[in-house]
Amino acid sequence: MNQQFFSGSNESKLDEKGRFVLPQAMRYGLVEDGKLEFVIGLGLGGCLAIYRKSEIEALVEKFRAKLHIAKFQKFFTIFFSTLHHTTCDKVGRVAIPPILKKAIGFEKEIIVAGVLNKIEIWPKEKYECELMSFLRADNPQELLKELLDESFALLNEKEDAPEKEEELLPL
Repeated sequence: MNQQFFSGSNESKLDEKGRFVLPQAMRYGLVEDGKLEFVIGLGLGGCLAIYRKSEIEALVEKFRAKLHIAKFQKFFTIFFSTLHHTTCDKVGRVAIPPILKKAIGFEKEIIVAGVLNKIEIWPKEKYECELMSFLRADNPQELLKELLDESFALLNEKEDAPEKEEELLPL
C-alpha cells in the first residue's frame, strides 16, 4: 500500500496545446513500479482529478460488483469514459484531453492541488472563488471547526463496518 499522499497547491498555465507542468514533487508521488503513469478524469465540483494507476485499479475492483446495478450505470459511463491513461513528457508536462478541457471550461490559468490520494486541477477562477466563499462565510472559523469535527469523526469509525455505496465514489 502506497503511504504517499498529495498536499499543497501550485499555480500553473495551460500552453497552446492544453498542457501544464505538473510540480515535480507530485510527479514523484505518481511513480509506481518505477513508472510515471497515471489516470486523469473528471473530479467533483468542477475540477479534473489525477489518480495513481493503483488507485484506479482498486476502484475498478470495487465497482465490478456493482456493474449491473441500474442506478450506477450513468455514473460508470460518465466516469470511466472520461478517464484517460497518460504520463508526463520529459519536461513534466501533462496534456489535458480536449474533451476534459471542454467539460471543465479551462482557459489559461489553473491551480494544481494535492488532495490525499489524488491531484485536482482547477480553473484558477473557480478555485479562488471556492476559497473566497469559504473565507468570507459568516463565521469561517466556526465553519472550519465543523468541517474538522466531521472529518476527524471519520477516523473513529470502525474500518470493518459495511461499506456504504457513497463511500465507493472516488471523487
